[in-house]
Amino acid sequence: MNRLTSLTSALLLAVVITRCTPDRVKYTPELKQQMADMKIKRVTNADLVETVDELGGKVTAVVEKELTDSLTKAADAGRKAQLCQLQNLPRLDAISKKYGVTIQLLGPADVQNKTLDAKEREVLDAYLYNAEQKQSQIANIQKINDTTYIYNAAVPTENVICQICFGTEKTPLAVWRLAINKRDVVLRMNASVKKKPAN
Repeated sequence: MNRLTSLTSALLLAVVITRCTPDRVKYTPELKQQMADMKIKRVTNADLVETVDELGGKVTAVVEKELTDSLTKAADAGRKAQLCQLQNLPRLDAISKKYGVTIQLLGPADVQNKTLDAKEREVLDAYLYNAEQKQSQIANIQKINDTTYIYNAAVPTENVICQICFGTEKTPLAVWRLAINKRDVVLRMNASVKKKPAN
């Protein structure tokens, strides 16, 4: 009986060893990247804000140029209205997908937009006040919760975006709103570190 038990145990052990061989785990580049991303890294709030500022500045520059060019070329009011809603802008859509960023164009009425966080509405109100007083505008970054950063940048008042999209307002104001996930920011920081040449 002992011999039968030993034989059964040996067979079970052989099956377990066979199933647990490293060959069964496929170390694909994607898996390696996921494992690297899961490593604990020390990232300061200042690092995050700097990366959000850099990303926000680059994204708004590109999408603002695309929207400005498209509005300048648009012939009819219907097409212009679509563009002001950020529809049919291929580069904007591609950037949004590539960086995981939600891009919106806000105006004076959004100061009362209850779907926005109270802090965001305060920032918009400050942008509106500056526009009324003809004061310079600077980019702003807000941390809304543990996972989301909001990057805002006002469009220059002389730009056609302000005139065409918000020209009927008492004070034509256009403000970019980029919602950026903290995880995507950290991943972008990791990618930047990897690209830096070793000293």
